Amino acid sequence: MDMLMFKLDKSNAMPLYEQLYNGIKDAIIHKQIEVGTKLPSKKKLAEFLNISQTTIEIAYTQLIAEGYVASKPRIGFYVEEIDDLPYIEKEPLNIRVEVDKKKIYQFDFHPGKIDTDSFPFSMWRKYAKSLYDHSSNELLQIGDHQGEFALRGEISKYLYQSRGIVSKPEQIVIGSGTEHLLPMILRLLGNDSKFALENPGYSAIPKIQLQNRAIPIRVDEDGLIVDELEKTNANVVYITPSHQFPTGAVLSATRRTNLLNWAAKGENRYIIEDDYDSEFRYIGKPIPALQGLDQNNKVIYMSTFSKSLMPSLRVAYFILPTTLLQKYKETFSFYSATVPRFDQHILANFMRDGYFSKHLNRMRKIYRKKHEKLTQIFETHYPDVIITGDQAGMHILISVPLSKGEDQLKQIAANNNIAIYPVSDYLLKPIEYQYPTFLLGFGSIPLDQIEKGIHQLMQCWDIPKTKCAAHF
Repeated sequence: MDMLMFKLDKSNAMPLYEQLYNGIKDAIIHKQIEVGTKLPSKKKLAEFLNISQTTIEIAYTQLIAEGYVASKPRIGFYVEEIDDLPYIEKEPLNIRVEVDKKKIYQFDFHPGKIDTDSFPFSMWRKYAKSLYDHSSNELLQIGDHQGEFALRGEISKYLYQSRGIVSKPEQIVIGSGTEHLLPMILRLLGNDSKFALENPGYSAIPKIQLQNRAIPIRVDEDGLIVDELEKTNANVVYITPSHQFPTGAVLSATRRTNLLNWAAKGENRYIIEDDYDSEFRYIGKPIPALQGLDQNNKVIYMSTFSKSLMPSLRVAYFILPTTLLQKYKETFSFYSATVPRFDQHILANFMRDGYFSKHLNRMRKIYRKKHEKLTQIFETHYPDVIITGDQAGMHILISVPLSKGEDQLKQIAANNNIAIYPVSDYLLKPIEYQYPTFLLGFGSIPLDQIEKGIHQLMQCWDIPKTKCAAHF
């Protein structure tokens, strides 16, 4: 074999073994070296090319691994016959990975964003650090399909103290967000169930296995209109009674009673209670959960840690009535928990030692101040803007007396570096509003920036600012 065909460029950035490997491989593919040809020994080729035998050995080993060469003990290296397949030598691709960058607005009034500056990073890091240790090696295995018992126990205790909910850890199922848990509930309740949903309401619900089974029910200032529910053939209703999303309405005491009575009238009737934003209430006493009032095992309670801790934690849970536990075990015994075990134990320990309650109390004060600032600005400077849903939660609804449509106003705001979200995004069935109506989330806006953000939004919409009355 003519060894002169293998010329190596020692100034090239490509390693010598790779240059040699490519040279021999190309010669074999293009039939420049015949099948059965014996390659030079490592020693001879190393001497000829003035390189180390180790370099030769690495190149030969790769050729053997890919089937171009065979090694015969004490005899040498021989070219193998390769399949006569079409071969295209490709130039190396210079691939640039483009990161999908979302636009960052100066003011983003998204209702789901939280105050990140107030998160207790040092304490969370302490609990995370204490777990990521060899002593926690058992957590590397798959855990309980309903979620870690320690976390379910802490959730059960917390809900009893804060919401009056009586439950056992065995009734609780943990999952990575409402979007993961809802399909499980829908499957549990059966494919023939008819679901009633608030209109406007949680926008992800219709996209999850409901198709033509969704029946929209109107919402007013007292929450879901139960009288309209009773006129339908629905046997399951999904509701956010503590702070209706997105209107902010609180289900009145009378309607709570009527809704529980509706559920009690049918064996297969159930209420899915999403306790959205229940932790943050600014006017009056906390509203009791429907589950705590239920005497007939008709309420499936749901909640998350998205607002109370962080959306990225992806920890949500539901509490099943005892009457559905056996069916759940039969249907989902093969499932695995979708929240990492380490994350569950960090949260459980954080709750166990009282830091979750302390954090929640602190955030209530912070969001209350933001809420008061927001409403005070509108009442003082923009009295024509109608505010609703301001009793609880981390957003309000504003209706602006303008002739332009919601989409046009949203685009005008975006052009001025402001993100705002129309209520029409959450409609299951069209509703005619007197004025364009928007959700105005304040969770992620710093307290000292709220006034500036509101003024800029109103200014870009040409809503005049009313001067403060003089005080004597």
